[in-house]
Amino acid sequence: MSKRNTQANKAAARERLRAEREAQAKKDKTRKQLVVAGSVVAALAVVGGISFGVMQLNKPDAWEAAADAKNVTAPKNTSGDDGTTVVIGESSAKKTLEFYEDSRCPVCATFEQGVGETVSKDVEAGKYKVKYVGATFIDNTDNGEGSKNALSALGAALDVSPEAFMEYKAALYSAKFHPEESDDKFAKDSFLIEVADSVDALKGNKDFQKDVEDGTYDAWAMKMSKAFDKSGVQGTPTLKMDDKKITAEGSENAPMTADEFTKAIDKALKA
Repeated sequence: MSKRNTQANKAAARERLRAEREAQAKKDKTRKQLVVAGSVVAALAVVGGISFGVMQLNKPDAWEAAADAKNVTAPKNTSGDDGTTVVIGESSAKKTLEFYEDSRCPVCATFEQGVGETVSKDVEAGKYKVKYVGATFIDNTDNGEGSKNALSALGAALDVSPEAFMEYKAALYSAKFHPEESDDKFAKDSFLIEVADSVDALKGNKDFQKDVEDGTYDAWAMKMSKAFDKSGVQGTPTLKMDDKKITAEGSENAPMTADEFTKAIDKALKA
């Protein structure tokens, strides 16, 4: 082998090595750029995810949005601001009995089970009218939605008729359907519809069911709840006539039996 060929081979080998190093350097640079780009994308994704999470946390839920709604769909058979005045009975009845109730309230259920039928008969006979004011404060103390959802469903029943409203209210408070205060069953539309199927005017009523499922009267329910909050009433059930509480004799609480109620209401009607 000549000296010239040996030097040429060495030069060629050095050139190949240089070319390989340059190629490897390019690969390493490209890989580094991809890693950096990936890290940036990941970081942006994390930041974006955090931002989205914060936005979701700060985003008002459906009930908060309903409470802030400017346009309120009120049920038929209502009057006053945002339809929050609900008076049921003969217009000729001289006196009005005010009811303040929360649908999840167990004492309200006891009252309705013991006295509700008497009230319905009195209203039908024109003895007095009934003004209903619905509350939702139990949802706040028990972190639920049942009081609000049931009040919205009551609005859907009221849109059908005052009679459907009264019968549905009685069904919600019945021993068969009323849950324990800690059980937020009224938060489920399906359960509210199941209860409604016990009321002739609401059984299989597609319009009523759609209003419950769509939350047609959610904003109305929240306005009604605000009306309760402004009333100054501290607990449920509370009954008033001529701005005076109706209580069982010798008690500060609402009468829990038909006899106690009749005595108290007759006294109020004569006042």
